[in-house]
Amino acid sequence: MTNQTADLDWRDGRVPISTQFDDPYYSLDNGLAETRHVFLDGNDLPARFVGDFQIAELGFGTGLNLLVTWALWDQAGRPGRLKFTSFEAFPMEVEDMRTALKHFPEVAEFAACLLAHWVPGAGPTQLPDGPILDVIIGDARQTVPAWDNAADAWFLDGFSPAKNPELWGTDLMRAVGEHTRPGGTAATYSAAGHVRQSLALAGFTVNRTPGFGRKRHMTQARMPNAE
Repeated sequence: MTNQTADLDWRDGRVPISTQFDDPYYSLDNGLAETRHVFLDGNDLPARFVGDFQIAELGFGTGLNLLVTWALWDQAGRPGRLKFTSFEAFPMEVEDMRTALKHFPEVAEFAACLLAHWVPGAGPTQLPDGPILDVIIGDARQTVPAWDNAADAWFLDGFSPAKNPELWGTDLMRAVGEHTRPGGTAATYSAAGHVRQSLALAGFTVNRTPGFGRKRHMTQARMPNAE
């Protein structure tokens, strides 16, 4: 486990840049639209929101993916519980999250609830009228294999594979596959060949699809249904 927090620079006072990985936390063009395209559309959500639903994520960052998902779940109005588990090695300070999220008024009410009720390192937290959030802090190469659950959908949102290769290796993708329910999915902005190969080796059926903004392609993956 690590107690290190994220070390940041800021682009135009709006977009946090990780100095550890020299990479932005989300699209310089439109982080919210990127989340919708890559992680929600990429996992066929909200159509798959039926009953209890478990999302898992590599890289919690600012929490923007959670907030956009929460807003969509709320809008869909489906019965059941949403569980959102994220694996994060370098958690962002809450005040840095607040600074980043204030630029997304579309999810302002959800951000306010998150920032008021969630404490980094506190374990599973039931957010009022929202999901059960669990941000597991530590190296995902250790924490994902030790996880005692399985996801219906994965948001693979680590920093660029060229700058953060540890989050895209074959062993970790295999652990992701082992913690995916039959018929479950994964999506990522990356279309790197070795990422797609690692997902395929983990048992997913993998497709390269149109990306968001400046990225021509992204990756969608699906685990076969149980026979």
